[in-house]
Amino acid sequence: MQAPLFATNPLVRPWRTATLVATLVAVLELVALIVLGAMLLARPLSSATRHPAAVRHAHATVPKRLTPVHGTLAVPKQFTVIAAKVPRARTGILVLNGNGRTGAAASESATLHRLGYPVLATGNATRQDYATTVVMYRPGYRAEGIRLARELKLKVVGPLDGLKTAALHGAKLALILGVG
Repeated sequence: MQAPLFATNPLVRPWRTATLVATLVAVLELVALIVLGAMLLARPLSSATRHPAAVRHAHATVPKRLTPVHGTLAVPKQFTVIAAKVPRARTGILVLNGNGRTGAAASESATLHRLGYPVLATGNATRQDYATTVVMYRPGYRAEGIRLARELKLKVVGPLDGLKTAALHGAKLALILGVG
């Protein structure tokens, strides 16, 4: 007895090979879409989940160059008693919005005017994701920076970092507004 023609001839059943190739292509496309989707969503999701954590732990992770002023952070002895030499009326301040909220710099400048500080300029910081408000001072104005931080009940004050003295518009201190 002779074998049926469809069992021995590979051209009679080409659908097996076509099915296997189509399945393999579909699986590769699915894997590529999953990887591409993960890459596209990873950055927004990581920044959305990291931002609230940064706000909650802003005071626990003080950068090395910044000095804690008061609160639960340990205050080094050399920063506890410092008398400011320049009066408030002669301590110009640059206010930068680093939290992304519209009008935050203008609102804070009104508070500074009530305290007796001249606000020489307001604007937006280069970044809009500061977790906490920071006072930065020019060389020689550390005591004035600490005084401002205490008056505003801020926990972080330090030397100019990332700002050039020329960008201060003559101000002695820079106040970068953060979320917290």
